[in-house]
Amino acid sequence: MAPAVSPPALGPARPYSLACRILHFLPHSRIQRHASPWGELNFALSGIMEIGIEDSTYLSPPQYAIWIPPGVPHCCQNQVEVHYACIDIPAAACADLPATPCTLEISPVMRAILADFERRGIAYPDTPEDRRLAQVVIDQIRVARVYASYLPSTTEPVLASVLAALQRQPGDKRGAAHWAATAGITERTLLRHCQQHLGMSFNEWRQRLRVVSALERLDAGQPVQAVARELGYSTPSAFIAMFQRLTGQSPDTARKRAAAPASSNLAATRHLRHPTVGCKPRAIARQ
Repeated sequence: MAPAVSPPALGPARPYSLACRILHFLPHSRIQRHASPWGELNFALSGIMEIGIEDSTYLSPPQYAIWIPPGVPHCCQNQVEVHYACIDIPAAACADLPATPCTLEISPVMRAILADFERRGIAYPDTPEDRRLAQVVIDQIRVARVYASYLPSTTEPVLASVLAALQRQPGDKRGAAHWAATAGITERTLLRHCQQHLGMSFNEWRQRLRVVSALERLDAGQPVQAVARELGYSTPSAFIAMFQRLTGQSPDTARKRAAAPASSNLAATRHLRHPTVGCKPRAIARQ
């Protein structure tokens, strides 16, 4: 049974603006469904964490975080090793933050402050200066660009069948016209379904799928050239440009970060190996 993750010391006795935790999950870990009395901002430092909320699975690739309001039941699982950060915010400070779970784009300001906290070993911002920085983090969450999910899915049957086929072969280079024909609809109808049910274009969804697929392969130690080839790119440079544009880092940096030993000065790092009950496996490849 995986050890329980210690809750942060938040509340009247320790009135901190937030608490910072760095967690390390070994491959195929699961954390049972639970609810926290505080809000949680979760984002991966390396690897991809999957968080189950109701019937959806949220992903947190680089540059994106998953926001979970206080009291929302959720569970966690991961297929590969994951090193990630969890920022806990007292319920009283969550009134102006998103009221429902969502994916947030991490701003450079937020990332810089949290990196500074990690470098200085700040688990709880206790000084006036650090409390002000913590408030900036909360303000950045409030104004962050919101997505329902990094890689959304749909229950619309025709579009769902197309997405499932793409997930099975993320390197397939055939365009929207081909996939529309396989579903028995026009290309215009497929593109309209993507905007209506996914909130983004067909091409943007497919690029996000390739980012997620690339991260899994890089985390497994595959060379950048091999990943580029598997995902349908004619040259590694084209793949590198796409990956860097969408994640803010190069594929080689992501691969080296995944291979580096997980360490942090923030809080005691938990190593979780054995699965626990409560977080059901993915019904589809990605949500």
